[in-house]
Amino acid sequence: MARILVTGAADGLGKIAAQMLITQGHSVVLHARNPMRGEQALEALPGAEGVVTGDLSRIEEIKDIARQANASGHFNAIIHNAGVYRVSSGVFTVNSLAPYILTCLINRPDRLIYLSSGLHMQGSDRMDRQSYQNERFTYSDTKLHVLLLAKALTRMWPGVYANAVNPGWVPTKMGGSGAPDDLMKGAETQVWLATSNEPEALVSGRYFFHKKERNYNPLADDEGLQDRFLELCGEISGTSLRKADTENHRADTENH
Repeated sequence: MARILVTGAADGLGKIAAQMLITQGHSVVLHARNPMRGEQALEALPGAEGVVTGDLSRIEEIKDIARQANASGHFNAIIHNAGVYRVSSGVFTVNSLAPYILTCLINRPDRLIYLSSGLHMQGSDRMDRQSYQNERFTYSDTKLHVLLLAKALTRMWPGVYANAVNPGWVPTKMGGSGAPDDLMKGAETQVWLATSNEPEALVSGRYFFHKKERNYNPLADDEGLQDRFLELCGEISGTSLRKADTENHRADTENH
Protein backbone atom coordinates (compact mmCIF):
# COMPACT_ATOMS: atom_id res chain seq x y z
CA MET A 1 0.00 0.00 0.00
CA ALA A 2 1.11 3.57 -0.71
CA ARG A 3 1.42 6.69 1.42
CA ILE A 4 -0.17 9.67 -0.34
CA LEU A 5 -0.65 13.38 0.30
CA VAL A 6 -3.74 15.04 -1.20
CA THR A 7 -3.94 18.83 -1.28
CA GLY A 8 -7.33 20.48 -1.08
CA ALA A 9 -8.77 17.39 0.59
CA ALA A 10 -11.41 19.11 2.72
CA ASP A 11 -14.03 18.95 -0.03
CA GLY A 12 -14.70 18.35 -3.72
CA LEU A 13 -12.48 16.16 -5.85
CA GLY A 14 -9.74 16.06 -3.24
CA LYS A 15 -12.06 14.71 -0.57
CA ILE A 16 -13.46 12.08 -2.94
CA ALA A 17 -9.98 11.01 -4.07
CA ALA A 18 -8.82 10.77 -0.46
CA GLN A 19 -11.83 8.61 0.46
CA MET A 20 -11.18 6.31 -2.50
CA LEU A 21 -7.56 5.89 -1.44
CA ILE A 22 -8.47 5.20 2.18
CA THR A 23 -11.07 2.63 1.09
CA GLN A 24 -8.37 0.90 -0.97
CA GLY A 25 -6.20 0.64 2.14
CA HIS A 26 -3.66 3.36 1.42
CA SER A 27 -2.27 5.70 4.06
CA VAL A 28 -3.55 9.19 3.27
CA VAL A 29 -2.45 12.54 4.64
CA LEU A 30 -4.91 15.33 3.97
CA HIS A 31 -4.25 19.01 3.38
CA ALA A 32 -6.64 21.74 4.47
CA ARG A 33 -6.47 25.54 4.44
CA ASN A 34 -6.43 26.01 8.24
CA PRO A 35 -6.64 23.94 11.46
CA MET A 36 -10.44 24.24 11.69
CA ARG A 37 -10.84 22.94 8.14
CA GLY A 38 -8.27 20.27 8.96
CA GLU A 39 -10.32 19.03 11.90
CA GLN A 40 -13.42 18.96 9.73
CA ALA A 41 -11.58 16.97 7.06
CA LEU A 42 -10.39 14.41 9.61
CA GLU A 43 -13.93 14.05 10.96
CA ALA A 44 -15.27 13.52 7.43
CA LEU A 45 -12.49 11.06 6.55
CA PRO A 46 -11.84 9.15 9.78
CA GLY A 47 -9.54 6.65 8.08
CA ALA A 48 -6.98 9.32 7.17
CA GLU A 49 -3.53 9.15 8.74
CA GLY A 50 -3.36 12.87 9.48
CA VAL A 51 -3.54 16.38 8.11
CA VAL A 52 -1.22 19.24 7.20
CA THR A 53 -2.59 22.77 7.14
CA GLY A 54 -1.77 26.01 5.40
CA ASP A 55 -3.16 28.62 3.03
CA LEU A 56 -1.95 27.98 -0.52
CA SER A 57 -2.41 31.64 -1.41
CA ARG A 58 0.43 32.61 0.98
CA ILE A 59 3.99 31.72 0.04
CA GLU A 60 5.28 31.30 3.60
CA GLU A 61 2.37 29.04 4.48
CA ILE A 62 3.03 26.93 1.38
CA LYS A 63 6.60 26.47 2.58
CA ASP A 64 5.32 25.52 6.04
CA ILE A 65 3.05 22.88 4.50
CA ALA A 66 6.16 21.36 2.94
CA ARG A 67 7.90 21.35 6.33
CA GLN A 68 4.91 19.62 7.93
CA ALA A 69 4.79 17.07 5.13
CA ASN A 70 8.48 16.24 5.37
CA ALA A 71 8.28 15.90 9.15
CA SER A 72 5.52 13.31 8.73
CA GLY A 73 7.63 10.97 6.57
CA HIS A 74 8.11 9.88 2.96
CA PHE A 75 5.27 9.93 0.44
CA ASN A 76 4.96 7.54 -2.47
CA ALA A 77 2.68 9.96 -4.30
CA ILE A 78 1.41 13.53 -4.02
CA ILE A 79 -1.83 14.64 -5.63
CA HIS A 80 -1.79 18.40 -6.21
CA ASN A 81 -5.55 18.73 -6.32
CA ALA A 82 -6.22 22.13 -4.70
CA GLY A 83 -7.23 25.02 -6.92
CA VAL A 84 -9.24 28.21 -7.25
CA TYR A 85 -10.91 29.86 -10.23
CA ARG A 86 -11.02 33.60 -9.56
CA VAL A 87 -7.99 35.84 -10.04
CA SER A 88 -8.99 37.68 -6.85
CA SER A 89 -8.53 34.43 -4.91
CA GLY A 90 -4.86 34.25 -5.86
CA VAL A 91 -5.27 32.00 -8.85
CA PHE A 92 -1.59 32.01 -9.87
CA THR A 93 -0.26 31.49 -6.36
CA VAL A 94 -2.70 28.69 -5.51
CA ASN A 95 -2.84 26.90 -8.86
CA SER A 96 0.69 27.39 -10.21
CA LEU A 97 3.11 28.59 -7.56
CA ALA A 98 1.94 26.31 -4.74
CA PRO A 99 2.42 23.07 -6.74
CA TYR A 100 5.84 24.36 -7.82
CA ILE A 101 6.98 25.23 -4.27
CA LEU A 102 5.64 22.00 -2.77
CA THR A 103 7.33 20.00 -5.54
CA CYS A 104 10.61 21.76 -4.81
CA LEU A 105 10.47 21.40 -1.03
CA ILE A 106 8.71 18.12 -0.22
CA ASN A 107 11.06 15.15 -0.31
CA ARG A 108 10.76 13.66 -3.76
CA PRO A 109 7.98 11.05 -4.10
CA ASP A 110 7.69 8.38 -6.78
CA ARG A 111 4.62 9.93 -8.41
CA LEU A 112 3.27 13.45 -8.83
CA ILE A 113 -0.23 14.24 -10.10
CA TYR A 114 -1.27 17.79 -10.99
CA LEU A 115 -4.88 18.84 -11.52
CA SER A 116 -5.22 20.63 -14.85
CA SER A 117 -8.37 21.45 -16.88
CA GLY A 118 -9.67 21.38 -20.42
CA LEU A 119 -9.47 25.17 -20.21
CA HIS A 120 -5.67 24.90 -20.31
CA MET A 121 -6.14 24.87 -24.09
CA GLN A 122 -6.81 28.61 -23.80
CA GLY A 123 -3.67 29.21 -21.71
CA SER A 124 -1.14 31.69 -23.06
CA ASP A 125 2.65 31.76 -23.23
CA ARG A 126 2.92 34.96 -21.15
CA MET A 127 5.53 34.28 -18.51
CA ASP A 128 6.83 37.42 -16.83
CA ARG A 129 7.02 39.02 -13.40
CA GLN A 130 4.78 41.90 -14.46
CA SER A 131 1.92 39.53 -15.30
CA TYR A 132 2.24 38.12 -11.77
CA GLN A 133 2.38 41.52 -10.10
CA ASN A 134 -0.56 42.86 -12.12
CA GLU A 135 -2.63 39.66 -11.71
CA ARG A 136 -2.85 39.03 -15.43
CA PHE A 137 -2.54 35.27 -15.22
CA THR A 138 -5.89 33.58 -15.82
CA TYR A 139 -7.27 30.26 -14.62
CA SER A 140 -6.57 28.84 -18.09
CA ASP A 141 -2.95 30.02 -17.87
CA THR A 142 -2.48 28.29 -14.52
CA LYS A 143 -3.85 25.01 -15.80
CA LEU A 144 -1.32 25.15 -18.63
CA HIS A 145 1.37 25.92 -16.04
CA VAL A 146 0.92 22.64 -14.19
CA LEU A 147 1.23 20.70 -17.45
CA LEU A 148 4.43 22.66 -18.17
CA LEU A 149 5.62 21.63 -14.70
CA ALA A 150 4.87 17.94 -15.31
CA LYS A 151 6.66 18.13 -18.66
CA ALA A 152 9.69 19.83 -17.10
CA LEU A 153 9.88 17.20 -14.36
CA THR A 154 9.85 14.47 -16.99
CA ARG A 155 13.11 15.94 -18.30
CA MET A 156 14.65 16.77 -14.92
CA TRP A 157 13.49 13.89 -12.70
CA PRO A 158 13.59 10.72 -14.82
CA GLY A 159 12.92 8.51 -11.77
CA VAL A 160 9.55 10.15 -11.04
CA TYR A 161 6.20 9.81 -12.81
CA ALA A 162 4.71 13.31 -13.18
CA ASN A 163 1.40 13.78 -14.99
CA ALA A 164 -1.52 16.19 -15.34
CA VAL A 165 -5.21 15.34 -15.09
CA ASN A 166 -8.27 17.00 -16.57
CA PRO A 167 -11.10 15.85 -14.28
CA GLY A 168 -13.74 17.29 -16.59
CA TRP A 169 -16.31 19.96 -15.82
CA VAL A 170 -17.60 18.40 -12.63
CA PRO A 171 -20.23 19.54 -10.07
CA THR A 172 -17.94 20.88 -7.34
CA LYS A 173 -18.17 24.31 -5.67
CA MET A 174 -15.98 25.60 -8.48
CA GLY A 175 -17.72 23.78 -11.32
CA GLY A 176 -21.27 24.46 -10.13
CA SER A 177 -24.17 22.08 -9.57
CA GLY A 178 -25.07 21.99 -13.27
CA ALA A 179 -21.67 20.74 -14.46
CA PRO A 180 -22.21 17.81 -16.86
CA ASP A 181 -19.21 15.52 -16.21
CA ASP A 182 -18.86 12.61 -13.79
CA LEU A 183 -17.44 13.70 -10.43
CA MET A 184 -16.33 10.19 -9.49
CA LYS A 185 -14.45 9.64 -12.74
CA GLY A 186 -12.57 12.90 -12.20
CA ALA A 187 -11.31 11.65 -8.85
CA GLU A 188 -10.68 8.09 -10.07
CA THR A 189 -8.03 9.23 -12.53
CA GLN A 190 -6.03 10.94 -9.79
CA VAL A 191 -6.22 7.81 -7.64
CA TRP A 192 -5.27 5.57 -10.56
CA LEU A 193 -2.17 7.59 -11.43
CA ALA A 194 -1.14 7.69 -7.76
CA THR A 195 -1.38 3.95 -7.18
CA SER A 196 -1.80 1.79 -10.27
CA ASN A 197 0.96 -0.42 -11.64
CA GLU A 198 -0.79 -0.76 -14.99
CA PRO A 199 1.62 0.15 -17.81
CA GLU A 200 -0.69 2.95 -18.92
CA ALA A 201 -0.24 4.68 -15.54
CA LEU A 202 3.53 4.24 -15.33
CA VAL A 203 4.31 7.11 -17.67
CA SER A 204 5.39 10.72 -17.28
CA GLY A 205 4.68 14.07 -18.85
CA ARG A 206 1.21 13.05 -20.05
CA TYR A 207 -2.21 14.69 -19.92
CA PHE A 208 -5.13 12.44 -18.89
CA PHE A 209 -8.91 12.56 -18.98
CA HIS A 210 -10.80 9.64 -17.43
CA LYS A 211 -7.70 7.39 -17.44
CA LYS A 212 -7.01 8.04 -21.12
CA GLU A 213 -4.33 10.22 -22.65
CA ARG A 214 -5.74 13.20 -24.48
CA ASN A 215 -4.49 15.91 -26.81
CA TYR A 216 -3.24 19.02 -25.07
CA ASN A 217 -2.06 22.56 -25.74
CA PRO A 218 1.14 22.21 -27.82
CA LEU A 219 2.71 25.07 -25.85
CA ALA A 220 3.28 22.52 -23.10
CA ASP A 221 5.99 20.85 -25.19
CA ASP A 222 8.02 24.06 -25.50
CA GLU A 223 11.05 23.40 -23.30
CA GLY A 224 11.97 27.08 -23.35
CA LEU A 225 8.53 27.94 -21.97
CA GLN A 226 8.84 25.18 -19.36
CA ASP A 227 12.14 26.67 -18.23
CA ARG A 228 10.70 30.19 -18.15
CA PHE A 229 7.91 28.95 -15.90
CA LEU A 230 10.41 27.36 -13.53
CA GLU A 231 12.53 30.52 -13.53
CA LEU A 232 9.54 32.77 -12.82
CA CYS A 233 8.35 30.59 -9.94
CA GLY A 234 11.87 30.40 -8.57
CA GLU A 235 12.26 34.17 -8.71
CA ILE A 236 8.94 34.82 -6.98
CA SER A 237 9.28 32.14 -4.31
CA GLY A 238 13.01 32.08 -3.70
CA THR A 239 12.89 28.31 -4.22
CA SER A 240 14.71 26.41 -6.95
CA LEU A 241 13.84 23.12 -8.59
CA ARG A 242 16.97 20.99 -8.71
CA LYS A 243 17.72 18.34 -11.28
CA ALA A 244 17.53 14.80 -9.98
CA ASP A 245 20.39 12.56 -9.06
CA THR A 246 18.74 9.49 -10.57
CA GLU A 247 20.84 6.93 -8.72
CA ASN A 248 20.23 8.58 -5.34
CA HIS A 249 16.49 8.74 -6.05
CA ARG A 250 16.45 5.02 -6.86
CA ALA A 251 18.31 4.26 -3.61
CA ASP A 252 15.90 6.43 -1.61
CA THR A 253 12.92 4.69 -3.23
CA GLU A 254 14.29 1.27 -2.40
CA ASN A 255 14.82 2.30 1.22
CA HIS A 256 11.16 3.21 1.51
